[in-house]
Amino acid sequence: RHAEAMRRRRKRRGWLLAALLLLLAVLYAEQSGWVKQRMYPIAYRDDIRASALSHGVEPHLVAAIIRIESNYKTGKVSSKGALGIMQIMPDTAAWIVEQARYEGVTLDKIKHRADVGIELGTWYLASLLRQFDGNMAAAVAAYNAGPGNVSAWLKEGVWDGTIASSDDIPFGETRRYVQRVIYYYNKYKSIYPDL
Repeated sequence: RHAEAMRRRRKRRGWLLAALLLLLAVLYAEQSGWVKQRMYPIAYRDDIRASALSHGVEPHLVAAIIRIESNYKTGKVSSKGALGIMQIMPDTAAWIVEQARYEGVTLDKIKHRADVGIELGTWYLASLLRQFDGNMAAAVAAYNAGPGNVSAWLKEGVWDGTIASSDDIPFGETRRYVQRVIYYYNKYKSIYPDL
């Protein structure tokens, strides 16, 4: 009986030690830049950097939107018909192509080519940032819900346009979208300061 109790205590100590080691490994991983980059990867960095620089948008914000929209996968079409890596609606894409005077841009290129999707999505994001006077939260909300909806919320006082009050965004999908984009934006800024 005594031997059995000793075995149980040793076994418990072994499990406690294993749990402690696992906890220490997780804490170390949280501090390790390499592990963070594996947990929060960014694909197409050169394309993101080039488009962000060209349009005066923070590359971390572009990367965060891509993460939420497609998780860096090209060829995607949403149930609502949004295309490509930055999930641009065909009507919005046509408007962007006309406004920015892009030539040779087709819906197929937007859908399948990361560089084309990133360029159009970043141009659109820059236009939303201008429309909302640099208000990142409002521009991100508009990327998801459309600028008309966001303008109405702000005008009617439904939402004040701040990240802190994002719980007041009346569309649940847009509320979660803004919160997730800002989460990844902050993660990317801390992990990739030189993006």
